[in-house]
Amino acid sequence: MPAPLVVDTPSGPVGDEAPPAGRRRPARRWVALAAVAALLVVAGAVFALTRGPDVPPLTQADVQEQVQQGIADAQEEARKAPTDAAKAYQTALPSLVTITTTGVGEDDKQNGTGAGVVVSAEGTILTALHVVDGADTIRVRFADGTQTTAQIEEQEATSDTAVLTPGRLPEVVVPAVLGGGAQVGDEVFPLGHPLGLTQSLSGGVVSALDRSISVPSGQTLKGLIQFDAAVNPGNSGGPLLNRDGQVVGIVTGLANPSQQNFFVGIGFAVPIATAGGVAGSPPQ
Repeated sequence: MPAPLVVDTPSGPVGDEAPPAGRRRPARRWVALAAVAALLVVAGAVFALTRGPDVPPLTQADVQEQVQQGIADAQEEARKAPTDAAKAYQTALPSLVTITTTGVGEDDKQNGTGAGVVVSAEGTILTALHVVDGADTIRVRFADGTQTTAQIEEQEATSDTAVLTPGRLPEVVVPAVLGGGAQVGDEVFPLGHPLGLTQSLSGGVVSALDRSISVPSGQTLKGLIQFDAAVNPGNSGGPLLNRDGQVVGIVTGLANPSQQNFFVGIGFAVPIATAGGVAGSPPQ
């Protein structure tokens, strides 16, 4: 068996002392030095690439400028947002109905125009009773243009409320969302067809609650919402909306102390809790 190979170990001090003449420095030391040099080069390159320009210290003026810019940006966004009136209109318009009648009035030969609102997926229409009371024919036009006849399904004279059942429904029925109770100072928006100007919106605030008014039929309507938005003939039976487009009342009339048949600045609506009850809606 051959003996293991024995390598002589040089005697004397070790370290960085130069090797004897004729001998070369081990290659692994060159590799180590090359690796260190490469690391130094890479580190320098990374530092050069990541070092940003000198940033001056933040001053009070800088802070103020940023605050003002933030306020300006917020104001610009607010200006671009739709108003409450626009949102209410867009929400409720698909459920608005135009109502035309024949054979109304004292001589039974007059035609009438009013508004109504769809309040159920079955197409049930809520309106003011005086819009359709005594009519020979009732026709309704939905927001998509669908026209059909309608019949009075329910009525309640004490609240001037009527429920209509249409003879035909549009392809898509869009019922309104019924809201809760209104409070004095709330923004409200009557939607209807004043003076034949279809799909018109006006705006105001709730002026008072629990008002009572006398109507030509001799009835006294009680518990009404008083508001200051413009209403005219053709608004009757239309929805009174809150800022979210929910129905909070059904427009029934306007204050008329001088017997003028036009807007005088005070309107009245039956609360939806009362009107909706006639249509079988749950209490709001």
